[in-house]
Amino acid sequence: MSQPPPPPTPVFTPTPDPLTPDRDITHAHFQAGDTVVVLKGAAGGELWGDAMRVVAPSWHTPTDEDGWRLRDATGGAQSYITAHPRSLVHLSRRCPDCLIYLRAMEDYLLPKYADGEAIVDCGWYTTTALGQLVHVADARSGS
Repeated sequence: MSQPPPPPTPVFTPTPDPLTPDRDITHAHFQAGDTVVVLKGAAGGELWGDAMRVVAPSWHTPTDEDGWRLRDATGGAQSYITAHPRSLVHLSRRCPDCLIYLRAMEDYLLPKYADGEAIVDCGWYTTTALGQLVHVADARSGS
């Protein structure tokens, strides 16, 4: 029997993100139980990212602000992370704030990668040793 091919490995392509750092979304915009996505790039003419479930409030050390503890249902190297609300987009409901942000990200990013079928990771996020998801604009010097 033949095995299905492994999923494609994302191609890392550093790309500026002018929208997320200035996004004005508060901690209260999300609540435990929400399904969200952290956008990471583009794949096959669509935005691509990691889907997760909001679990509980959690202090986001890299920004010194309220964040959310997220659980990745698929597991992986790290099943739980803490993220700042401006990095999250609702999947479980169609709220106007997230739809406006999603559309702006599509308008900005998709034309740059419309020609390829590759999964493009734009390099916007890293995870710290404390399990904190950090946008490149939030990284402190020395962290």
